[in-house]
Amino acid sequence: MVVSAAMVMLMTPGLAFFYGGMVRVKSALNMLMMSFISLGIVSVLWVLYGFSLTFSETSTSPILGNLDFIGFQDITVDQGELLAFAVFQLMFAILTPALMSGALADRVKFSGWVLFVFLWVTVVYFPVAHWVWAADQGWLFNQGVIDFAGGTAVHINAGAGGLAAALVVGKRIGFKKDPMRPHNLPMVLLGAGLLWFGWFGFNAGSALSPNGTAAMMALNTQLATGAAVLGWLIYERIRHGAFTTLGAASGAIAGLVAITPSGANVNPMGAVLIGILAGAICAWAVSLKYKLGFDDSLDVVGVHLVGGVVGTLLVGFLATEGAGFEQFGKQALGAFSVMGYSFVVTYLIALLVQKTIGFRATEEEEVAGLDLAYHAETGYDFSQTGTGSVPAGAVPGAAGAAVTGEKKVDA
Repeated sequence: MVVSAAMVMLMTPGLAFFYGGMVRVKSALNMLMMSFISLGIVSVLWVLYGFSLTFSETSTSPILGNLDFIGFQDITVDQGELLAFAVFQLMFAILTPALMSGALADRVKFSGWVLFVFLWVTVVYFPVAHWVWAADQGWLFNQGVIDFAGGTAVHINAGAGGLAAALVVGKRIGFKKDPMRPHNLPMVLLGAGLLWFGWFGFNAGSALSPNGTAAMMALNTQLATGAAVLGWLIYERIRHGAFTTLGAASGAIAGLVAITPSGANVNPMGAVLIGILAGAICAWAVSLKYKLGFDDSLDVVGVHLVGGVVGTLLVGFLATEGAGFEQFGKQALGAFSVMGYSFVVTYLIALLVQKTIGFRATEEEEVAGLDLAYHAETGYDFSQTGTGSVPAGAVPGAAGAAVTGEKKVDA
C-alpha cells in the first residue's frame, strides 16, 4: 500500500508536466505550481480532519464522516494497515483538485487558487469520497454503485468542478481568436507517461491487497489505455487528417480515466472496448467547448468528466457479474449525483473566492504571463540562449521586450 501510495503521489508532478507543457510558455511555471501546491494544502487538511470526515470508523451518516481520527492523535504505529490506507487515500485527495487546474489555466490568481483548493476539498471532495468509498456508510456505496478506484469521486467530481469554476472565471483573453498552442509537447508526453505509470498504483493499489483483483485491474488498466490511444488517434485521423502527439497523450489519459471505475469488474475484452470507446468519445468531446462557448483550457471536461461518465456507465453493462439495466441505473445514479453536487457547490465556492479575495487574474497579468506576476520567475531563461530569437509567447523582459542575446524582440 505504501508503494502504491508513492506511485499515486508521482501522478501529481506527472500531471503538472502534462498540463505545464500544454500551456503557453509565459504561464508554464504557474501551471506547474497549481498542481504542486495541492501536495501541501491537502496533506495538512487530510491529517487535520479530511481522513476522518471521509473514513471515520463510527459514523452512521451516509453523507459525511465524524471526527474519530481528527489530527491522527490516537493512531499509533501498531495500526499499520490503517496508516497505509490513510496515506494511500491521501494521494487521491491531492490529485483530484489538481486535475481541475487544467480548466483554469492562464487566468486565475494563485492566492485565489490556494483558497479555492482549501474550500473545495473540504466541502466537495471529502463528502463525495465518503459517499462512494466509506464501506457500509456512504449512500452511494450502499446503493451498490461500482467505482473501484475513482471514476465518480475523482474524475467526474473534478470534471464537473472544473467546468463550474471555468464558467465563473470566464474565458481567456483571445479565446477562439489567438493561437494557444502547447509550448512543449515532449513535456506533455513525459507527463502522460508518468501518469500512466502512477495509475497502476492508483488502480491496482485500490484492491488493497496483492491478489487476483489487483492483477486483473493492472492488466485492464494497460489494455484500456492502449486501446484509448488507438481510439483517439483513429478519430483524429478521420476528423483532422493527422496523428498528433497531443492526441496520443490525451487518448492515454482518457483510457486511464475510463477504466478507473470499472477495471476490476470487467474482463480484458471489456477493458479494450471501454478504452476504444473512451478514446473516440473524448476526442469528440473536447470540441464541445468551441461549440458551447465555455473555455476549458486543457480539456478537463472532455477527458475527465466525459471519460469518467463513459467508464462509470459502461460497467453497468460490461460487468462480469450483475450486469444489466438495474446496475446501469445504479451507475447513472452515482455519475449524475456526483456531477450535479460537484457542479453546483463548486460554482458557489468559485463565486465566493471571486467576491472575496478575487479569483480571476487582472488583464495585465494575464497578457504578460502569470509566472512573473505571481512567482517572480520564468520557466526558460532565453537571455542565455544566444540565438537572438524568442519563441512565440515568451514572457516580456525589461521595458516590455523579450531579451535574447543582444537583441530585443517585441513580445
